[in-house]
Amino acid sequence: MSFTAMKSQEVARKVIQKEELFILDVRNESDFADWKIEGENFSYLNIPYFDLIDGVDSILDKLPKDKDMLVVCAKEGSSVMVAEMLSEQGLHVFYLEGGMKAWSEHMEPIKVGDLTNGGEMYQFVRLGKGCLSYMVVSNGEAAIIDATRMTGIFTHFAKELGVTIKHVLDTHLHADHISGGRSIAKETGATYWLPPKDAGEVVFDYQALEDGEEVKIGNTTINIHALYSPGHTIGSTSFVVDEKYLLTGDILFIDSIGRPDLAGLAEDWVGDLRETLYHRYRELSNELIVLPAHFMIIEELNEDGTVAEKLGTLFAKNHGLNIEDEAEFRKLVTENLPPQPNAYQEIRQTNMGKITPDEEKQREMEIGPNRCAVR
Repeated sequence: MSFTAMKSQEVARKVIQKEELFILDVRNESDFADWKIEGENFSYLNIPYFDLIDGVDSILDKLPKDKDMLVVCAKEGSSVMVAEMLSEQGLHVFYLEGGMKAWSEHMEPIKVGDLTNGGEMYQFVRLGKGCLSYMVVSNGEAAIIDATRMTGIFTHFAKELGVTIKHVLDTHLHADHISGGRSIAKETGATYWLPPKDAGEVVFDYQALEDGEEVKIGNTTINIHALYSPGHTIGSTSFVVDEKYLLTGDILFIDSIGRPDLAGLAEDWVGDLRETLYHRYRELSNELIVLPAHFMIIEELNEDGTVAEKLGTLFAKNHGLNIEDEAEFRKLVTENLPPQPNAYQEIRQTNMGKITPDEEKQREMEIGPNRCAVR
């Protein structure tokens, strides 16, 4: 038969459209257990490549005959070899072009909704990493929020829309992925905004994003308000866009809440986190649509692939917002935390401008799942 490359974009559409896919993952068992391509209707078989070097006969009876089959490895090479062996056995299979490294970097731009006077809100969903970035568009201008290091997706998308990037904002100093904010600002001449309480050690110039600040996009009434909301980091800042959307950064997710330990100050910041979630956010409209900077599980995706929910719904359903006992809340966010993100200290140093790893090193630093949340 034959074997064919499948791009990350094609896999992403299968995830969003909830299609069936059988994945033969030939990475080591520990790598597969730590992080894999997730889909609601995906099924899996993990057999390390080294177990298949002498042939694939031993797994043929474990492979489906009625589903698309995708062979996955870290960088592509091993999956091509396995796919070729399977094709020689009469099977038609796909291999993931660029491997898990490519999957980690792919982003899907999805329109979330319209804003006042013709504006638009877009969400960029990084399925392989659980990262979410945003573009606010109004009257020919754009603001980008929580951009990833793959800056081309944002600049190209803005060009397609015919808009000029005027502002780039980070809700906080990220610890699980490298920010593209400064790079986009440098390329486009846009203003780069960062919460000053997160920027005490940065070695570059930035515009201070403080409580009550407003950033104008276009000539419409669209505003981005900085709402100081410490907890995940001491400077974590939320944005209310057009009195319709609440961008929560890594403070509040759809099915979980932010972890306060990535700067080593969980005990110090847990009170700030509770104050933000249980008091500051309670003062906001329940009709605001929460748009977080990450998602934790694939079930958080809506039917259209977006990650969004009304604040009032989260107050009713999100366990992290419904722990009345403060001691129990403190225990949740300081004990039994998931493993910290891979290379998170190096990522923080990079986002401070203190180190400048080359592109390949940056890719390696980001490999692995999102681990910004506690449930």
